[in-house]
Amino acid sequence: MAHIPTDRQIKVCCATFYQSDIVRLLLGDVFHPGGLALTQYLGEVIGLGPADHVLDVACGRGLSAVHLAERFGCHVTGLDYGPDNVAAAEAHAAERGVTHLTTFRQGDAEGLPFDDGTFDAVISECSFCTFPDKPTAAAEMARVLRVGGRLGLTDMTVTGALPDDIQSLLAWVACVAGAGTPEEYVATLRQAGFTDFVVEDHHDALRELVTDVHLRLLGLELAIGLSKLESRTASEAALAEALANADNKHPADNEHPVDLDEAKRLTRRGIELIERGVVGYTLIAARNK
Repeated sequence: MAHIPTDRQIKVCCATFYQSDIVRLLLGDVFHPGGLALTQYLGEVIGLGPADHVLDVACGRGLSAVHLAERFGCHVTGLDYGPDNVAAAEAHAAERGVTHLTTFRQGDAEGLPFDDGTFDAVISECSFCTFPDKPTAAAEMARVLRVGGRLGLTDMTVTGALPDDIQSLLAWVACVAGAGTPEEYVATLRQAGFTDFVVEDHHDALRELVTDVHLRLLGLELAIGLSKLESRTASEAALAEALANADNKHPADNEHPVDLDEAKRLTRRGIELIERGVVGYTLIAARNK
């Protein structure tokens, strides 16, 4: 039987995983399917404008928050569980010259550190599926939104129960094992007080991202095996070194919970499940009652 990780394991591993050099080298700076183009589209769907105060839940390194501030002129507060991500987001906002429009802080999506009705809009990209207690997270999003405020999510979804072979901890932090159906997400959000739902399928963006990661993993496996090959790119060399260093650590002390063989298997399995329609990527927009 597959080991089911605890809520704390999921939160800590998600935070360390998405702060790691390994993930940045595999995915670049934008960790979610569709990149900033889908982020901008999400902002358009929920009608962001200069007067809005927006909360980005699980903001990562702040690229989406900064992009929304630049594109729509809104003020964006980014919240992330990982302190390194918060520091990186603040640095990125400073580099882009939007510190007057952005604020970043550490916190938990299941206990948002904000007063009731603080925000005009809440977004969360490829993160809701990783929250162990989704009803609590949804209720917290509704609580910090003003009446009539807008919610915008893009997230991993499934059409049914996932096979046991992708219930590992890596599958959780890779946003697979905790995903629900679009109908389940809508029901959870409706129970929290949201209404007027818009639901769109964006599985092509997910397939493109997972295929790209799988190809990078295959190339990096070769780079690790040919560690003295001078023709490797700088990113291949850096990731090969990061993976090698992670493999040499005791599992309890490993800040990068990545096993290369497991990562390759998971991405290969993911592509198969996306093509079969079992795993997808969905945009959900709604309004707070």
